[in-house]
Amino acid sequence: MLERVVITILAYLIDAKFGEFGFRKHPVAVIGDLIAFLEKLLYKPSVFRGALLVFFTLFIIGGIAIVFQIYLDLLPEPLRIVLTAFLASIFIAHKMLRDEVKKIAELESLEEKRAAISMLVSRDTKEMSESDVYKAAIETYAENLSDGVVAPLFYLLLFGLPGIVIYKTINTLDSMVGYKNKRYEKFGKVAARLDDIVNYIPARLTALLIMWRAKKRPLLGFFKDGKKHESPNAGLPITAMALALGVKLGGDTSYFGKIKKKAHFGNGKEEIIKEDVLKALQI
Repeated sequence: MLERVVITILAYLIDAKFGEFGFRKHPVAVIGDLIAFLEKLLYKPSVFRGALLVFFTLFIIGGIAIVFQIYLDLLPEPLRIVLTAFLASIFIAHKMLRDEVKKIAELESLEEKRAAISMLVSRDTKEMSESDVYKAAIETYAENLSDGVVAPLFYLLLFGLPGIVIYKTINTLDSMVGYKNKRYEKFGKVAARLDDIVNYIPARLTALLIMWRAKKRPLLGFFKDGKKHESPNAGLPITAMALALGVKLGGDTSYFGKIKKKAHFGNGKEEIIKEDVLKALQI
């Protein structure tokens, strides 16, 4: 267990220092290619077929990760720790996330800010005010602190390299097929539910860490608004960040030309400014 603690800390520090390495094709993108290939073979609007997609994807990627771990275990301890931490860092996205959100805050024109936030969110961005852009940036930062940072580290700490790889595979499955639309309502159901399950503890841990870091009391105050989100997990870190910054996040949002009714998270000011984004990054 002590070795996994060292690996987890080192993996986080490697990501914080170097971020995304210059892969010709990122390993997560390779996982995405496998999912797309298996989807072509297996797709039918069926929960069972979606379950097969999840099973075969996890069987293949999990098997590769376990084989890697077996070979790493044969190496001398110092080399094993460094190589495992390096490989694990590939599946952590904190530096990239911070840099992208910070860039949005520092861009000069509103048009540039809208273009930058459109790369991070699926909501409509063309008519966003500056405050709307900053709100979207804070929301995606808070939510992805769980999915892209805390959850990968959590599963790395518990299960080593296979843990972080399998978690990231589940997360990628959800991002590709876990939608409530005509094509994926049934086919993506298992992927979406599995993603909810594996993010259950990390989302709450992320929210607790945000509240603790911001010295907000009560520590569990994020539950009141956080549970209003349609996701059982996403609303918790978003609410925690809203409380930490003293702002109101959420609210009705435009997606593909249609307004979607969404709950509010937090009870602070509605006009969000650049300094609020920078404070979120400090937390």
